[in-house]
Amino acid sequence: MPSPFRIGQGYDVHAFGDGDHVIVGGVRIAHERGVLAHSDGDVALHALCDAMLGALALGDIGVHFPPSDPRWKGADSRVFVRHCNGLLAERGWRVGNADITVVCERPKIGPHAQAMREAIAADLGIGLDAVSVKATTSERLGFTGRGEGIAAQAVCLLVAA
Repeated sequence: MPSPFRIGQGYDVHAFGDGDHVIVGGVRIAHERGVLAHSDGDVALHALCDAMLGALALGDIGVHFPPSDPRWKGADSRVFVRHCNGLLAERGWRVGNADITVVCERPKIGPHAQAMREAIAADLGIGLDAVSVKATTSERLGFTGRGEGIAAQAVCLLVAA
């Protein structure tokens, strides 16, 4: 009998570029820089999508939303999450819980984490208590520590619907 659970993990990174805000976890955050990306560059949601897709061996976000496709230029990554959630549902799965860690020196994520959790929970159709968004720095080491970009890791548990 197949397992009633699946686990997926995802990772995403974007370099900072011109702009006055970033989108993280579906939330617009004022920042002195933007991100270089084809879509809105939401590292948290991109990592979450990869975790969801990976749990069912459905490829990665680039397979489903290729950067070469002009339809996704500047796209809202919440659309990606809802699409991935639909793919899970079609196959008899749902997200049991999701845990996301954002890595950057700035902007500060903590003040926005609750709004991110609410957006993600709404898009997945799950309870707020099943979505975690945390932040950490890299102690000024590496590209995130130097303020050159932002990264995120996500893990999710899928349960048979």
